[in-house]
Amino acid sequence: MNIRGHWDQLAPETRQWLIDNPGCVVLPRTVAEIIHRATGITPDADQHGQVSLSPEDVSFIHGQSEAAASTHRTETTATG
Repeated sequence: MNIRGHWDQLAPETRQWLIDNPGCVVLPRTVAEIIHRATGITPDADQHGQVSLSPEDVSFIHGQSEAAASTHRTETTATG
C-alpha cells in the first residue's frame, strides 16, 4: 500500500488512527476506503474489504507511533 509515500495525503484523523493502532496488520474496510479516497491507491482487499499491510507499512506506522509517543512525553514533562 505504501503508507509512507502517501502519509501527507492522509487526513490528520486517519494518521492518528494509524498511530493509535500501530500493531494493526490488516486495515478494516472503512479505514482502507478512507485511505483509497485520500490517495487514489486501490489496495488489494480481501473478500471483506480488509487490506493487509506490508511489513514496510507496519514498520513505518510503528515508527510514527513511537515518534508521537516521544513527542507527547516531552510535552508532558515540559508542562507538567
